[in-house]
Amino acid sequence: MLNFNLQNYMAQTDENNFCVIMAGGIGSRFWPKSRTQCPKQFLDILGTGRTLLQQTFDRFSKICKKENIFVVTGEIYEDLVCQQLPELDKNNILLEPLRRNTAPCIAYASYKIMSKNPNANIVVSPADHYIGDERGFEETIFRGLQFTKFNSGVLLTIGIIPNRPETGYGYIQINSRIGENPLDVNEVTKVKLFTEKPDLEMAKMFLESREFFWNSGIFLWNVNAIVNAFRAYLPAVDDLFSKGWDIYNTENEREFINTIYPECANISIDYGIMENHESIYVIPALFQWSDLGTWGSLYENSVKDSSGNAIAGTQVICSNTTGCIINSDSKLVVVDGLKDYIIAQSDKLLLIVPKANEQNIRNIVNSVKAQYGEDYV
Repeated sequence: MLNFNLQNYMAQTDENNFCVIMAGGIGSRFWPKSRTQCPKQFLDILGTGRTLLQQTFDRFSKICKKENIFVVTGEIYEDLVCQQLPELDKNNILLEPLRRNTAPCIAYASYKIMSKNPNANIVVSPADHYIGDERGFEETIFRGLQFTKFNSGVLLTIGIIPNRPETGYGYIQINSRIGENPLDVNEVTKVKLFTEKPDLEMAKMFLESREFFWNSGIFLWNVNAIVNAFRAYLPAVDDLFSKGWDIYNTENEREFINTIYPECANISIDYGIMENHESIYVIPALFQWSDLGTWGSLYENSVKDSSGNAIAGTQVICSNTTGCIINSDSKLVVVDGLKDYIIAQSDKLLLIVPKANEQNIRNIVNSVKAQYGEDYV
């Protein structure tokens, strides 16, 4: 059990707390709202008045100093990050010349931070998650940072207590059963096994066993622990980034990164390190969470009208319509007689597809790209 005065700890500003926000994805499953030139992390997809990236930044601004927050993104999104986060120093925007998955992304940020502060405790988070309880989120993160501060050799992940046999998430197994009430769970537990996305039958077994968490993709660790992990489990990646100790945070950093990035393996932090490391721990989330990876997940986390429709748009008229998600930029949308559909409009694009067929959206995007070119994706 993590025993410390959380209120006092949260009232303090820990100079060693850092945050890395990963904002380089293209969010193709949210097409046509999310497109290559402006992916979902740069959109106000929840209708809050703030984009997902801005909400993530706001969240972590309560946990560490703004100068200790770093955003890793693609080169083509530099202007978007600057526009949406004008308070962020440009040196804290880490630009990837090409996409290489999460391991190189995290390596870049970690080695850069270590060159500034060798005692840093880091939380790594995607930019596009839904967090339903800000206070619970802060408590979980502060507890996690406290754990990594005093257990410097471990890697910690935030686990989500599953409520359905989900096949789209990775799973984390522990050696004991998870309690019935998530609000009563606050122990850090050693991980027995990481398991990638299971089939439906296996997911049902995981759910019934109550030995598994969903992998949230939010990680916490001391900077020395993650750098040592790269050296041990991804030595080729370490060889590349460790050459830059005297280059990080200088005017030559960007040229250095542009040179080594094409040589990096395209590998996730889960496959490269988390599934192999001997000291992985999990802390249960004390908050509602969704990775907002699909229109379906957005529907689940949106406010619905009396007919179960989740509507985002100022000019939408529905009749005889139930269970739909309707998202429109500027057009007047009239829907009649539909049940459980996705209706999404953006610029010149309109998508109408049954929610049950959402997995086909990536194929749809590929077909659009093949027939009409890059302008539509």
